[in-house]
Amino acid sequence: MFQKSKSARKAGSVQFDTLVSNKTSVKGDIHFSGGLHVDGKIEGTVYAEEGSDAVLRISDIGEIEGDVYAPHIIINGTVYGNVYSSEDLELASKAAIHGNVYYHLIEMAMGAAVNGSLLHRKEGNVPAGARTLPSQSRRSEQLEDTGSSAEGGDDGDAGDSVAHGEDDASFEKV
Repeated sequence: MFQKSKSARKAGSVQFDTLVSNKTSVKGDIHFSGGLHVDGKIEGTVYAEEGSDAVLRISDIGEIEGDVYAPHIIINGTVYGNVYSSEDLELASKAAIHGNVYYHLIEMAMGAAVNGSLLHRKEGNVPAGARTLPSQSRRSEQLEDTGSSAEGGDDGDAGDSVAHGEDDASFEKV
């Protein structure tokens, strides 16, 4: 009577070739194809190979501090950054995303939280230049290296800033 969703069939049939275990912490960007399962912590941007049918799965104990790009994404853990899913995104009950979500198809369980905007995109459509933007954690490091401050400046995320008054040019992160 009921069919499993495409993402549920996809996750069940994919082989997860790469595992970041719960006792592992990775600092730096990760490029992958196939399946990537995250139980540990990643500080950096996670990229699926362009044109691949890759699947990223973040378990309830998994955490990523950085942006995530993959066609198929299943989240039950925490992401501090933007999520870009060109095909389907599944947010399980313990999912917590602190950033914007760009998706084509989305399935969201009761209890999942998104602290940012949900932005629908046509299949395979990722915002222009998005794959070349540094992750939030790397932006902070870059600002520290140049001596700039993350507060009061415009780092290109106009949607994350609030202006104080009509004539006041200062911005504050929210």
